[in-house]
Amino acid sequence: MRILVVEDEQLLADAIAEWLREETHAVDVAGDGAAALERVDVNDYDVVILDRDLPRVHGDEVCRRMVSAGAEPRILMLTAAAEVTDRVGGLSLGADDYLTKPFAMPELAARVLALGRRTRPGSPPALRRAGITLDPARREVTRDGRYVSLSKKEFAVLFELLRADGAVVSAEHLLEKAWDENADPFTGAVRLAILKLRRKLGDPQVIETLPGVGYRIS
Repeated sequence: MRILVVEDEQLLADAIAEWLREETHAVDVAGDGAAALERVDVNDYDVVILDRDLPRVHGDEVCRRMVSAGAEPRILMLTAAAEVTDRVGGLSLGADDYLTKPFAMPELAARVLALGRRTRPGSPPALRRAGITLDPARREVTRDGRYVSLSKKEFAVLFELLRADGAVVSAEHLLEKAWDENADPFTGAVRLAILKLRRKLGDPQVIETLPGVGYRIS
């Protein structure tokens, strides 16, 4: 998934981003509310992790503007306030979930994964097609019962291809979902990841290239 972490405490923001990247997500970081709104306008995020107490534009206002604009990302709000009234206030603004500080990183990751599933209703916990099974929770892939060891980026690309359920996925979409905003679109990273996936998944080949359009698992 593509995730935006909005947190003004740099060490915490970096820790969250690093943990989620280990979970194979693509993660961008914003240090204030204004920067968050700019990124949401130009990037297609699945989940936004939003600290409530932000400089420049308060987290409540960021949430309110996102909801009013009909933004698609699910919002997980973070705050040091643990009172019930504070949690209710955050949810009433349109946030999808609420987590108080301090929190355990595994719980944060689990909540993000759950919100990601809600972003695209109907996606099963395990994705299956053409003899391939991908389990997002365990980060495991098998082909006809054989375990396939993949890098984080390869896993993320395969996840998007399987989730498309036979539809064509553009290279731009794969770059958007599997890499962060610092990725260079001209590096050929997507093409290289596809080549490695084909080799690791083995024969018969199932990833089809449609020149100028994208890729699909037939």
